[in-house]
Amino acid sequence: MVAGLAVALVVLCLVAAGTGQVRVPPAEVLGSLLHRLGIPAGPTPSAVQGDNALWFVRFPRVALGVLVGMALGCAGALMQGLSGNPLAEPAIIGVSSGAAVGAGAAIVTGISLFGNWTVAACAFAGGLLTALLVYGLAQSGGRAEVVTVVLTGIAVNAAAGAVLGLLMFLTDDDGVRAIAFWNLGSLAQASWPAVAVVAPCVAVGLAGAAAGARGLDLLALGERPARHLGVDVERLRLGLIVVTALLTAGAVAFTGIISFIGLVVPHLVRMVTGPGHRVVLPASALGGAIVLVGGDLAARTIVDYQELPLGVLTALVGGPCFFWLLRRTRTRSGGWQ
Repeated sequence: MVAGLAVALVVLCLVAAGTGQVRVPPAEVLGSLLHRLGIPAGPTPSAVQGDNALWFVRFPRVALGVLVGMALGCAGALMQGLSGNPLAEPAIIGVSSGAAVGAGAAIVTGISLFGNWTVAACAFAGGLLTALLVYGLAQSGGRAEVVTVVLTGIAVNAAAGAVLGLLMFLTDDDGVRAIAFWNLGSLAQASWPAVAVVAPCVAVGLAGAAAGARGLDLLALGERPARHLGVDVERLRLGLIVVTALLTAGAVAFTGIISFIGLVVPHLVRMVTGPGHRVVLPASALGGAIVLVGGDLAARTIVDYQELPLGVLTALVGGPCFFWLLRRTRTRSGGWQ
């Protein structure tokens, strides 16, 4: 399945890169890419305009979409594995709401510590710090139960929402629009520098997730059996929560909040592959990338000369999928427990 998803992602990226106001056939997209890599094979765009559109607009956008989709998909699989709940998602540990507060604070105060990168840097810091705060508040006696982490995350999410509302109340109309646009989610700000910043976060996060795959499989047997089999449960949880926070914060820093990918994609993957995390994690990452690149392609082509907010589009599709998964889970379990 992983190989099939990888091939599907490559094909989708070629189509997405060539689709837009300046259309470039997939063969020319591939040819341009190979020529830049020093492999003189395949046709290249006949017009300079097409080549510029690929390298200055389309390729950075597709690359960022792949990275963000992989991060959100993998983070969702990690949270579902850690909580033992197939309907969990990264937002429950407060990363998205913390990132929104960080971005909102940067917009309202107008600080420019990092120049054009200030909002993204504050969003990343806000998401990461909020996740660590949730875990710290949930600890008792050196341990943090999953239920306590989830409930603490709900409380922190509510508080973060209130802070974000206060920031929007205190700012002017331009600030309100900027915060609202950031919360809607979009790849419109994609650039090669943004890709260069997000890529290391995603690479480290994916490597950390892969390292924890065996521990997650053992944790699925229960805490006590996992401890008997040599798993340091607390260390595993803390490490993977940090990995989840890194993946999610890195994803939303440049794109804003994009919902439901971390919830729906891992659940669908698990239905096909089974519970083994050595397959679920990479398949969820690739599935998330496919959904995000495909969603962005739809968002910028459904309406001519206009771009729909990507987060709104994923929510419109993800909402009904969530209700279907919820109903399916309830039916299979014989009712609410």
